[in-house]
Amino acid sequence: MAAGFIVAAPGSGSGKTVLTLALLRALVRAGRRVASFKIGPDYIDPAYHAAASGRPCRNLDLWAMRPETFNAIARDAAADAELMIGEGVMGLFDGAIDGSGATADVAARLGLPVILVIDVKGQGASVAAVVRGFRDHRSDITIAGVILNRVGGENHRAILRKACEGLVPVVGMVPRDDRLVLAERHLGLVQAIERPRLDAFLDAAADLVARHVDLDLLAGLARLPELGAPMPPPAPIAPLGQRIAVARDAAFAFVYPAVLDAWRRAGAEILPFSPLADEAPDAGVDAVYLPGGYPELHAARLEAADVFMTGLRDAAARNAAIFGECGGFMVLGEELIDAEGEHHRMAGLLAVATSIGAPRLHLGYRRFTLAHDGPLGRGGDVFRGHEFHYARLVRQRGTPLFHASDAAGRYFGPFGAVVGRVCGSFLHVIDRESA
Repeated sequence: MAAGFIVAAPGSGSGKTVLTLALLRALVRAGRRVASFKIGPDYIDPAYHAAASGRPCRNLDLWAMRPETFNAIARDAAADAELMIGEGVMGLFDGAIDGSGATADVAARLGLPVILVIDVKGQGASVAAVVRGFRDHRSDITIAGVILNRVGGENHRAILRKACEGLVPVVGMVPRDDRLVLAERHLGLVQAIERPRLDAFLDAAADLVARHVDLDLLAGLARLPELGAPMPPPAPIAPLGQRIAVARDAAFAFVYPAVLDAWRRAGAEILPFSPLADEAPDAGVDAVYLPGGYPELHAARLEAADVFMTGLRDAAARNAAIFGECGGFMVLGEELIDAEGEHHRMAGLLAVATSIGAPRLHLGYRRFTLAHDGPLGRGGDVFRGHEFHYARLVRQRGTPLFHASDAAGRYFGPFGAVVGRVCGSFLHVIDRESA
């Protein structure tokens, strides 16, 4: 089982994602078997992790996952590797609105040390107060080292090193390099599968880190995680069917591997297909899963994908279970209005129209209850997950799929829609809630 550490930061924008990717690639190139995990609800960063390490990256989430789910996924992430790197979410102590689920909580739960990435651009001796404050804020976690990021010249290095003396080990000082910036769009980074020359970027980042971070010292700070007794991992969602067509391409990339893994363990066959390539779900499937992603960026292409749309409607006509999350929900609707105001006809299986015009952020953990029996389970079953989108409903008719509240327990109202065995909503399911 792999020893590990967690890369965290005082806040978003400190550079922890690029440094995590650089560390993964540099350590792999040094001959180590390295695995990774990402804390919190995130689809995009794990795909970059996988590109950097050559291994699947798992999500760990203390707010949204049952303890048995969390433990099983953490154990799976640590298996068959000698070193495991976790990437935190937001700032080290930032969690859900109820205060739970922060990166620090995961570090404490797993007994893993924290490597704190601090953006020191525009900062000198004041870094000592940041390090001391984070080191002493909670007694149940260990700040084992710091990586100072975006460091200037030699004078800046000398000031920083002196400021950190006697506090925690300085594992590295990484200079500013404007080439090592990942492009962003709404919902986060541009997806790994859409980035040209990603390997060249990762190699350049690894080159920089290998020169300015003590990789041997860093690896020596890793500790074995505290995982408890092995147990069979539970299914976040029961399989939608025995043969499940899963849309997988740049428009439908937001899939948690734990969901597909659980379906396979339950004996379901997963059959990927690409709507953007105008592929239809296999005619023999009894279920179709349309994950989230960026259909709003490909609306015209999806509208013209006659083979895909006909195949989707045929699946509904033969009573296959069809489930759409966020972007998939938008495609199951009647129309999607893009950022330029163009109306695009979608599958028309749900009485819903959505628009990305006048975008407004919808973000946060959600607890949601099935309104009726259906492909996802029995009415009254409770799930945990998240909402993260800029699209809005223009119109909606019919029966809702869920009733939802936020992490503080505030009721958010009905979500999604159901017509027969076709259902969807803007919510992303992470796990079923404990009974």
